[in-house]
Amino acid sequence: MDEEAAKHTQEEHCTDYMNVTHETTCWGCGLRILLSSTSSIFKCGWCGAITNRNQSQRKPDSKWFHRWRCLRDRFFVVVVILFMLIVICAGVWAVYPTVFSISYFCGVFHCSITAILSIITFSSFFLAAFRHAGRSANVEWGRYPIVGQGGLENYTFCLYCRKPKCPRTHHCRSCRTCVFDMDHHCPFIGNCVGAANHRSFIAFLVSIIISCTYVAIMTTYAAYHIWPPLEISMRYNHQHAVTVLKMVVTALARSVLLLPLRGFVLIYLAFASLSVEIGIFVLLWQQLCLIYEGNTYINSLSFENNIDVGRGCHNLLCFFGCPYLAYRILLGSANAIKFQQRLSSKLL
Repeated sequence: MDEEAAKHTQEEHCTDYMNVTHETTCWGCGLRILLSSTSSIFKCGWCGAITNRNQSQRKPDSKWFHRWRCLRDRFFVVVVILFMLIVICAGVWAVYPTVFSISYFCGVFHCSITAILSIITFSSFFLAAFRHAGRSANVEWGRYPIVGQGGLENYTFCLYCRKPKCPRTHHCRSCRTCVFDMDHHCPFIGNCVGAANHRSFIAFLVSIIISCTYVAIMTTYAAYHIWPPLEISMRYNHQHAVTVLKMVVTALARSVLLLPLRGFVLIYLAFASLSVEIGIFVLLWQQLCLIYEGNTYINSLSFENNIDVGRGCHNLLCFFGCPYLAYRILLGSANAIKFQQRLSSKLL
């Protein structure tokens, strides 16, 4: 009797569990799906579209929130442009009288270097700031005859754009659009960093580092030539090191008071360029490490939409669009062919 009661209870439990399943519609192809009510994330067996019910709980952003972000981005973009113009103009005004005093050829040479670095820095900045970061591919969706089997494999639905979102695509709430291969939203360029402008962003960081290094060297050289002579009185041949250091610091403080306006500008440019260079170098190192790992910053946080291509120098070569000959030289012939086949199979 106990065994029969247990079987009867088990059958009722199974019947109740089957009754829990309900019918829903796939957003990708429109076909009906039977699933458990406890499933918050499910995938269509026909088109491969992924539905996440938790996304429906997100509240849309207000207009004030979007306007505040737009104003913030525009403010930072204006600050960056003004800072670059101030560094260029103030550097030319403060440094090049000293450079031209050495020789005319030396002055023209350094003017050419300044012009080249300025053009590269501004062009890479404008390409990264005013170019769309990466548009998501437009695909047919919504009806079964149009969407074929596997036509929306691993696609998700963006509640903000109200359209499908392909893998490795994220929605930016500041730009109010979906960005393919999005790395992050950078307020200093007022734009996202994605598949279309990631190289320009890296080129901008590299050009900033090179330019800041050049500015720091030239301002230090010019400041050394216009700095007033230090007046240090050495009364005794053998003095304590602390005493000598105090005398040098005191002499430097007195000489600073005798500096012309051009000297103070040189000091500011030297410290500002070194500070910016350190910060940009840290950001560039982080970006190159993520590219080496075949990942992006936002994917490294969420661990979603990743394509495992393995870490290695081949990711850097692929990112910078190096020719196949570079793959063969650095990776070898066999490894280059394997990587190309693996990458093409992953992207299909």
